[in-house]
Amino acid sequence: QVQLVESGGGLVQAGGSLRLSCAASGTIVSINAMGWYRQGPGKQRELVASITDGGTKYADSVKGRFTISRDNAKKTVYLQMNSLKPEDTAVYYCKDQIRWSVYRGFSDYWGQGTQVTVSS
Repeated sequence: QVQLVESGGGLVQAGGSLRLSCAASGTIVSINAMGWYRQGPGKQRELVASITDGGTKYADSVKGRFTISRDNAKKTVYLQMNSLKPEDTAVYYCKDQIRWSVYRGFSDYWGQGTQVTVSS
């Protein structure tokens, strides 16, 4: 059974910083892409940033402010968020592409979500 556990959300003033973490546990053979998504009030879930061994990708709205990184040994992905704005307020979810058996392909697994609130 694969599980993703997120941490690091909270309340911060505009201009502040937060660091999100997402640790994967369980029977894991390998992890391909790791990413962060968010869903604001009344909005659809959107990709914030993703990372593979080949590189990173960011939404235009967070470029230059957010940095995604991963620690493969710890099976953990991070999202460093700087210069936060009220429009960054959302529930943030991590998603990993995980292979749990050598006889299976990769499947998507989601974390439970962590609330980030940025006050003006």
